[in-house]
Amino acid sequence: MTAAPAALPRSASIDWPDKAAELLAGLREGRTRVHAITNAAAQVLTANLLLAIGGAPSLTISPDEITAFAARADALLVNLGTLDHDRRASIPWGIAAAKAHGKPWVLDPVFVDASPARLELARLCLAGTPCVLRCNASEFAALAAREASPASVAEHAAELRTTIALTGPVDWVSDGERFVAIHNGHPLMARVTAMGCAVTALVAAFAAIERDGFTAAATALVVAGVAAEIAGEAAAGPGSFAPAFLDALHGLDAAQIGNRARIA
Repeated sequence: MTAAPAALPRSASIDWPDKAAELLAGLREGRTRVHAITNAAAQVLTANLLLAIGGAPSLTISPDEITAFAARADALLVNLGTLDHDRRASIPWGIAAAKAHGKPWVLDPVFVDASPARLELARLCLAGTPCVLRCNASEFAALAAREASPASVAEHAAELRTTIALTGPVDWVSDGERFVAIHNGHPLMARVTAMGCAVTALVAAFAAIERDGFTAAATALVVAGVAAEIAGEAAAGPGSFAPAFLDALHGLDAAQIGNRARIA
């Protein structure tokens, strides 16, 4: 694994397990609502993840309704997975409504490496400065025009003036000034459709409570990774992993996070 950039502090002053547990408790107490403009394949898992963790989802993609729903939610998720007419029309209105009402929003630029039109839309969205850009290595390379590494993630986060959460076997999170690597998770996460998309909704939920996008993204990924490890111990394969993951999120507590969190 590539080391973190030496010039970036690792935020060692944050007790990450305690902070993750604190934000999880706040999410549950406030029934944090995320409005997800997300892809068709991800809607059910995204809604169930938010419900399992103690939050609340809304999912309309109607251009006629999006401003009302985005304003009502505590945070907005914009996912570019299935870009039909309604989603394309709703995205700019949803972002504008979230920003007008002081709500955080998170961008998931799904498959921008596969479509020039999608890449162009993602770059237009980034002009609206999401609090977190959650992507994988291929999507990052398309957006940043460079390969993913701890240094390039930090550099591009600084250029965009946002937090980048790059997920993979090890998750990297940087806001250009700070960097952490998260070693929690399970290989079966990559075998369930829309798992990453749904986890991005958890990042948005944490961003509604913790307005520092770097802290919100890192703690949300710790929570998801710990829950995935617990689920992986019970699952026989991908088919049983998804419900086990929801069950693990539902029952997750501070002790489990403290015992299992691996972030540096």
